[in-house]
Amino acid sequence: MTRADVIIIGSGMGGSTLAATLAPSGRRILVVERGERLVPSPQDRDPKAIFGDGFFRPDETWLDGDDKSFNPGNYYCVGGNSKFYGAALIRYRREDFQPRPHMSGSSPGWPISYDELEIDYCAAEHLYEVRGTDSEDPTEPPHSIKYPHLPVADEPDVADLRKRLNQVGLTPSSVPLGVDIDRWLAAGQTTWDAFPNTCGGKMDAENSALAKALQYENVELLTGAQARKLIAAEDGSLMGVEVEGHGMLQAPLIVLSAGAVQSAALLLKSANETCPMGLANRSDQVGRNFMNHNCSAVLALHPLRRNRSIYQKTLMFNDYYNSDGNGGPPLGNIQMLGKITGPILASQTKLPGWIAKLIAERSFDFYAMSEDLPNPESRVTVEGGKIRLDWKRSNWEAHKELVARLKSHVRRAGFPVVLSRPFDRRTPSHQCGTARMGKNPTNSVVDIFCRSHDHRNLFVVDASVLPTSAAVNPALTIAALALRTGRHIIETEFAA
Repeated sequence: MTRADVIIIGSGMGGSTLAATLAPSGRRILVVERGERLVPSPQDRDPKAIFGDGFFRPDETWLDGDDKSFNPGNYYCVGGNSKFYGAALIRYRREDFQPRPHMSGSSPGWPISYDELEIDYCAAEHLYEVRGTDSEDPTEPPHSIKYPHLPVADEPDVADLRKRLNQVGLTPSSVPLGVDIDRWLAAGQTTWDAFPNTCGGKMDAENSALAKALQYENVELLTGAQARKLIAAEDGSLMGVEVEGHGMLQAPLIVLSAGAVQSAALLLKSANETCPMGLANRSDQVGRNFMNHNCSAVLALHPLRRNRSIYQKTLMFNDYYNSDGNGGPPLGNIQMLGKITGPILASQTKLPGWIAKLIAERSFDFYAMSEDLPNPESRVTVEGGKIRLDWKRSNWEAHKELVARLKSHVRRAGFPVVLSRPFDRRTPSHQCGTARMGKNPTNSVVDIFCRSHDHRNLFVVDASVLPTSAAVNPALTIAALALRTGRHIIETEFAA
């Protein structure tokens, strides 16, 4: 494609979903991806290779707030991080769009309401073929269209766990999942959570959205092409993007979908004389308000009872999502992790293999997740060309309370041994917030349709625009925003 009408930088949930939305317009769309397609390999279902050796992790380091180097664990490939995601496609709750107090601060809410995004949630659930139900969880917001498929069934031991949790007063519900369970298990008897999708069993950005976009002749994918800098004219309009090995690629519309950290870093790296603090940064908000869910793994065990589950990740509960159960502030979401095995546990804890195997065979593995609140000092910066991520964790007391409630419930449900471990603060647990959406150009980066306040022909469509992290997985919300942005672009830019 010698010339494009739209260049989309990044092929993750935001970029690929937007490409699928714009493709029927007939406009020439170029998706630029720094990575390559994943291809099947012996390491795809090898827990030691994935969790112990970091086989799929890129050879990249960032600096933390103490200027120490670390490997961030992001993935650069066609489909982005969604190739490895847990495929939990959960809507933000209606309350997440509204301001509300938390134990350690407050959430500012969104400049749009749940109702304004609801139809796009429906469209995203159909694009990603979500397996779910809206009838089990009292916190589930209204659906105008039902899920396209029934939930993935609990395995027998998870079904027993669901009964036990119900008996101790909780309200377990099915996790909405983008997984074709038969296809996934046909390629290997493992969970999908954190495993690469090379068999098509997960509905990720590549095989659900990008594949549909590429059915159109006007859509092209350029891989192995890292965007280095956005080029802006003196009048503030974007001229193109400088891509390693390809020079400057030009298009009337540029869409940045590289992820919360990389999108912010690219805007900052693109500073010029007219925009000395970086592009789209008149508000000085680019890179600020970085959020990363507060998360812990909680393992519940009975020494005499085995968990024979393979994948396990079909159950969640939100009894403490909107309050602490006593009229107090929200605590968060609890869902199952993909089944932890001996090799996974050994690689994460350094336990001897035989001990890790004994524990994993008897554990039910939970993922406790609490909201991280926006803080302008929690931020991404670029120093000497290197990314620095200084995450100021917030609302940790609420997370500790959530974990304590979970432990109490599972003990009452018949698990006398409960172990917990917080995720390392460097682990990328749903990074978001660095180019936040808002109506006021003085304190936000993009408007309610993800268009830059400063550059009319620049859109940012990924997790960086999320004003709040909420306490559920962000993938479906990113996809819904991409669909909404795509409709806006078609109506306002392609109408002529």
